[in-house]
Amino acid sequence: MTKRNNSIRIGMIGYQFMGKAHSHAYRDLPFYFDNPLTPELKVITGRNEDAVKVAKEKFGWEAYETDWRKVIERDDVDIVDIVTPNHTHAEIAIAAAEAGKHIITEKPLAMTVDEAKQMLSAVEKNGVKHMICHNYRFVPAVQFAKKLIDQGKIGRIFHYRANYLQDFIIDPNFPLVWRLKKEISGSGALGDIGAHSLDLARFLIGEFSEVTATMETFVKQRPIGEMTGGLSAKGDSSKMGEVTVDDAVAIIARFENGALGTFEATRFAGGNRNKNKFEINGEKGSIRWDMENMNNMEVYFADDNEGEQGFRLINCTEEVHPYAGAYWPAGHIIGYEHTFIHLIDEFLRGIAEDYQPAPNFEDGVRNQVLLEAIEKSTEERSWVKIK
Repeated sequence: MTKRNNSIRIGMIGYQFMGKAHSHAYRDLPFYFDNPLTPELKVITGRNEDAVKVAKEKFGWEAYETDWRKVIERDDVDIVDIVTPNHTHAEIAIAAAEAGKHIITEKPLAMTVDEAKQMLSAVEKNGVKHMICHNYRFVPAVQFAKKLIDQGKIGRIFHYRANYLQDFIIDPNFPLVWRLKKEISGSGALGDIGAHSLDLARFLIGEFSEVTATMETFVKQRPIGEMTGGLSAKGDSSKMGEVTVDDAVAIIARFENGALGTFEATRFAGGNRNKNKFEINGEKGSIRWDMENMNNMEVYFADDNEGEQGFRLINCTEEVHPYAGAYWPAGHIIGYEHTFIHLIDEFLRGIAEDYQPAPNFEDGVRNQVLLEAIEKSTEERSWVKIK
């Protein structure tokens, strides 16, 4: 495939919540970053023709399709961006890889470990670049935390403590949408939001060695319904269906480096819209971060003078902080949407400079192994080792 004027041509499968986030990232990337490649928004895809036509106009795509296979067949598409429900990821990604397209997909990578491994095998066999959209890795404060850890600033790590708390389904009348059906989503809070916490832990401090967990479904039946954009939905209260995924999960973990981890993911934490947070405790200091205040990071260093010790607040918007120099003067904060710009920037650089960016399908496989181990632990009420 040939590209014009260092352009890279995108075909997106899906168009709702994540379709909006990814479309914005492609459009704004050249405004902030001098990437070697310039995205061209060629075609967006959705089964609802009226809705995808609206998305095409609103998000700035050249064309639309209602069959994802037609996107993969096009000669003017270099990247296939998958933002569809989880049960479709494997089929689309494998077909795209076999067609020689680079691939970025939403998380979790697949429905099972076997599916995830097939996807990884397909991209490796066909020599295409691949990423999985764990966008929280690309928050400047998170990247800065990684830098401090790698520099040994907090020393040997003892604890990783993470919570991902939402409340959008706490109302028992919230409809039975695809996110609450195991045959479509694979799991509930575990795969939807817990997967992000697990990925951040792997990124920041290393691989897991074993886990034990418990899960709960608080509301067993809900009105049949569908998503209407973002995390909103509509339903028919006269028709009820069974919830087949977890509403909440609690995890205890051990890491290969000896650290102990605790994780909680729930969509029943009233008042918490998107509280994705972690705290890391080491022998020389600690780090705290919370997505609801994403530009700030708290750090504590044990070697501060006596009487002056305690957590200090760092606003990660200075030019020395990752990505911050591409935006505004210090203190002029950025938002959630910019995490996707950073991720897309890394993906396109990997394509242009011929290296494999991360997080990628290998990270997706490792995360899928964790998700499966956590479900097994819940079923067996035991510790499960991570292979």
